[in-house]
Amino acid sequence: MKKLSPSLRFAFLCALSLAIGWHPLWRTFALAQRSGEYTHLLLILPISAALIFAERTTMKPAFEPALGVGSALLASAILIAGYSRWMMASQSDAQLSVSMLGMVIWWIGSFVLCFGTRMARQFLFPLCFLVWLVPIPAPALNKIVAFWQQGSATSASVLFSALGIPVTQNGIILSIPGLTLEVAQECSSLRSSLMLIVTTMVLAHLFLRSFWRKAAVVLAAIPLSIAKNGFRIFTISMLGTRVDPGFLHGNLHRHGGILFFLLALFVVLLLLWLLHRSENRYPRLQPSAKSQPA
Repeated sequence: MKKLSPSLRFAFLCALSLAIGWHPLWRTFALAQRSGEYTHLLLILPISAALIFAERTTMKPAFEPALGVGSALLASAILIAGYSRWMMASQSDAQLSVSMLGMVIWWIGSFVLCFGTRMARQFLFPLCFLVWLVPIPAPALNKIVAFWQQGSATSASVLFSALGIPVTQNGIILSIPGLTLEVAQECSSLRSSLMLIVTTMVLAHLFLRSFWRKAAVVLAAIPLSIAKNGFRIFTISMLGTRVDPGFLHGNLHRHGGILFFLLALFVVLLLLWLLHRSENRYPRLQPSAKSQPA
């Protein structure tokens, strides 16, 4: 492999991982197609590859293969994959997550081994973004869904109270005049919430330079996604009780999630625009040529 270019070596190592570990990857994509909470998994590889492809021309070439760090990452990936295969055979959900973690670490280690740590730092976001390919284990996902249900019910309750509509909340059950509803797991909108968070991360990476501004907008997407679902519950409830009961079970209830997702995305874009303007208004101070030591 010494005569091969770094790109060909990287392609060979990735192909090797697919030949050996195709089954966890296939199960991951099958899970994403079968379960709405994992739909975002289908976007991770295309987005990461597109970011690397788009940014490659703007990066300074720094091909300095890091045998030590790269080999350590590859060895870690082999250990993780072996542990998931032989020590977690009875834990299907957790085994898939650990197997995919091992594959992602293998890809990152292959990149470091072939291109070096300097190049890996330049592509740090798309490489780390691959961690989203690791499916959330079912027990953790259930806790996240429960949190989203509670948060959505609370945000909807706040909206009802703000408009003077009598409301009582008992956990995830809301009661207003003429309607009692439960924020079921299917109504938690975790799928669109994860899509919003993933989309926000990519947009923040593309349009912001400051790490703290990027972190702020990504963190803001979490309560925003919960508030978005609370607003959806509020809107459907008000239309169902004040306009037409058909709204409670109609298309807006079953397929209207995209409208509220776009509304939340608009808020994210507005926040990104404000933060981008603040970066341009207060750019990072650079030492002038006169102040530099001779």
